[in-house]
Amino acid sequence: MEYVPQTSQTSLQRRKWSTKEDVVLISAWLNTSKDAIVSTDQKAGAFWKRIVDYVNASPQLSGQVPREWSQCKQRWGRINEQVCKFVGCYEAAVREQASGQNENDVMKAAHDIFLNDLGIKFTLEHCWRELRFDQKWKSLAVPKEGPKEKRKEAAEVVAEEEGADVRPPGVKACKAAKRKRHGYDEIHSMLAVKKEIQQQKLLECLLAKDPTHLTASEITLMDKLISQMI
Repeated sequence: MEYVPQTSQTSLQRRKWSTKEDVVLISAWLNTSKDAIVSTDQKAGAFWKRIVDYVNASPQLSGQVPREWSQCKQRWGRINEQVCKFVGCYEAAVREQASGQNENDVMKAAHDIFLNDLGIKFTLEHCWRELRFDQKWKSLAVPKEGPKEKRKEAAEVVAEEEGADVRPPGVKACKAAKRKRHGYDEIHSMLAVKKEIQQQKLLECLLAKDPTHLTASEITLMDKLISQMI
């Protein structure tokens, strides 16, 4: 009997992520999470469906075996957690930077802090470089006192906020802003109508008067109102 190797789900889950796949996944997550209009009221399943579609449709990954949405979600969870922790290590290294040290020295120190704190090497530097200037990662502040505990605390907070199950941010704010704009538009329309009615009444009063008794200012005003309504 011929042996048929089992591929499908198990082998797909064990397939390692390449640097190129990580970069595409990060791009997909950033674009989808910031698309507030499209992602409003979107459930987590639909959110990850959009991300996996983005990843599998990327020209950069042409010819590769498509990923499952659960794989993307799991991989993002790991990237997010470790990058959040490394952000704290990097900022601590910057604050402890000695005179004469360059960027390479700071990076080495950050990697050493990460290894010392977590007991493992940081292998996702390429992901950190993609995310480091995004607002959610660059705003992580780490006090100098008690660096190890503070880094851990700050990283956990950010990881919680950026967890894989969290729906795209900005949904409530988007709704509130939309309602506010709608209210302003209605008030603006009402005021415009009211102003037009007042101008019509004023013009009618002026036209009802004897032209010979109109003052120069009234004649000017009447001409202006007529020109606005033509």
